[in-house]
Amino acid sequence: MSMTDTVLDPEEQAIVDTVRDFVDRDVRPVARDLEHENTYPETLIEEMKRLGIFGLAIPEPYGEVRVSTPCYALVTEELARGWMSLAGAMGGHTVVAKLITDYGTDEQKQRYLPRLATGQLRATMALTEPGGGSDLQNLRTVATPVRGSGDSGDGGESRGGAPGGYVLNGSKTWITNARRAGLVAVLCKTDPAADPPHRGISVLLVEKGPGFTVSRDLPKLGYKGVESCELSFDDCRVPADALLGGVEGRGFSQMMRGLEIGRIQVAARATGVARAAFDDALRYAQERESFGVPIWKHQSVGNHLADMGTKLTAARQLLLHAARRYDSGQRSDMEAGMAKLFCSETAMEVALAAVRVHGGYGYSTEFDVERYFRDAPLMIVGEGTNEIQKGVIARQLVTRGGL
Repeated sequence: MSMTDTVLDPEEQAIVDTVRDFVDRDVRPVARDLEHENTYPETLIEEMKRLGIFGLAIPEPYGEVRVSTPCYALVTEELARGWMSLAGAMGGHTVVAKLITDYGTDEQKQRYLPRLATGQLRATMALTEPGGGSDLQNLRTVATPVRGSGDSGDGGESRGGAPGGYVLNGSKTWITNARRAGLVAVLCKTDPAADPPHRGISVLLVEKGPGFTVSRDLPKLGYKGVESCELSFDDCRVPADALLGGVEGRGFSQMMRGLEIGRIQVAARATGVARAAFDDALRYAQERESFGVPIWKHQSVGNHLADMGTKLTAARQLLLHAARRYDSGQRSDMEAGMAKLFCSETAMEVALAAVRVHGGYGYSTEFDVERYFRDAPLMIVGEGTNEIQKGVIARQLVTRGGL
């Protein structure tokens, strides 16, 4: 299915076209085998580095090209059309790059962004905890400041952080790319007594070292090939200059802004999966015959295709609307939440419809539609469940007085 729009300038459209060619040439022929074997796609990741995909959100002078969010979303969609795991491998990386770009100190930008842009350094974010789920203010991961003798330690927002650094303790779960990431943006409490709690939350840019353990890889229904892990921090010493932006107590608001691009990225992943499922179903419905005609001519199958195409078109427009809103600099948590909610539910519906169109073959591992059906649920529960998105949307509708 051609989904070409006029939303991009020629230079950005050329980037999307290059990624589309990469997906058709290198990804789709091998994705099924790699996914079934749960094999990390090293060769494909290296090619993504070469294409500059890991640096799309990083501006000059640290990166070669910073694209618009609509372009980033369409690149993500193309990757997910080939194999959703590849789009997942660059999702959290981009969020961390955006956090450092928007909030990092000059030293943090110089230290990390050039290597993040090339993919030499891979990054991920660590938010979710085993007992916390989407309740990010109820963190149990604590970074205890090691303060100098002259520091008052009076809590709240502390300028300059802890002179002696931090001792980090706690655990995180469902952390994508944790084994291969050299930098982890950890959401933690630097002041557990702060009231309200979000004033005591900070982001630490943690590199691997003593006290930092990748505990285990989590078994998953889909989203294979790229690891999702549990992390443990046991008296992990973190230097003072690892505090994002150099000021304690700002981590919650920083990460909420980061999650706006994260949810747009998940929406784009979902759109890519839905598009792949639709493309396969449309092709199969023209090739497969029953009762002497291609099955798309049977009204029940044709209705599936009509619904799939309509929902996919609507999802894509909502995705691009959220991306444009993000680039405007305005608060876009409602738009990102709407896109994530609608696109992910659409992906699930379209993936199931693709199985229906394929009949018994849709249940076979020899066809890709069963993979789409296994991958789609991740976008419903990831980056904040859809139930959480509805709460975000409702609050913003009331706060803004409507649409």
